[in-house]
Amino acid sequence: MKYQLAGCLVLLGLSGVAQAADLLDRHQLNSLTQEDQQAREIIRRADRVRAPDRPFRYTLTLLEHKGGRDVTENQQVLDISMRFYKPSEQVEKGDARALVRFISPVRDKGKALLSDLDKMWYYAPDLRRPIPISRQQRLVGQISNGDVVAADFDYSYISRLVGEEACGQTICYKLSLQRRWPYVTYPAISYWVEKDTGFPSRADFLSADGVPIKRSYYRDYQQVLGQMRPTTIVVEDALRKDNYTTMRYSDIRLESLPESNFQKEYLLRLNG
Repeated sequence: MKYQLAGCLVLLGLSGVAQAADLLDRHQLNSLTQEDQQAREIIRRADRVRAPDRPFRYTLTLLEHKGGRDVTENQQVLDISMRFYKPSEQVEKGDARALVRFISPVRDKGKALLSDLDKMWYYAPDLRRPIPISRQQRLVGQISNGDVVAADFDYSYISRLVGEEACGQTICYKLSLQRRWPYVTYPAISYWVEKDTGFPSRADFLSADGVPIKRSYYRDYQQVLGQMRPTTIVVEDALRKDNYTTMRYSDIRLESLPESNFQKEYLLRLNG
């Protein structure tokens, strides 16, 4: 993975992250609303299928497939710690932070991403300090920086129930999601959730003009942390189905790292 500082700053300006930074603070997570309450219930249930409501950690393996060929030379393995949870009786305030450590290939070892609400930083051993980057910037294949962090759709999008549709052998709710803030990776999502199980089935990620950019399929459901969860997400190019990237989740476990690990200064100590 290669990053050029100038390119990062250009992408940062285009994404709207800088404008959003002064508008969003952690307290807003505690008072978000949805007008369509049925849609919110469906989204929240699906969010908890995709990720637990407590701090957790997982290994993510990314493998690009292009024109029918596995691009194994571009395979990446990431170690990701999440602090995404909602206000509850046990937790007074919500949080939305993630620390991404690059494990392989060897050339990327020591690199890291830090996500904190509307901001994301990149760090490498050859940098003096972490630099801001865009969630929309491509990481590998069809995967952007923002894709490797387990997004909470209820936090990030305003949802509306469109109706019900067939999803293979079952029936799905179809929902329309519009992002709350400019920093969110995708302007809109068409989202299909199984009616009987609440399992996410498919998500089409759309541009601001409503044009599909890519689509994801949630697969390989397994018992993880007390519930059935998808352990593979296949992300297809919207124009070429033979170009796709698999995201495989493994070693998923509850783990609450110190809050200090989710600060920019901590990135400088990763190689210490």
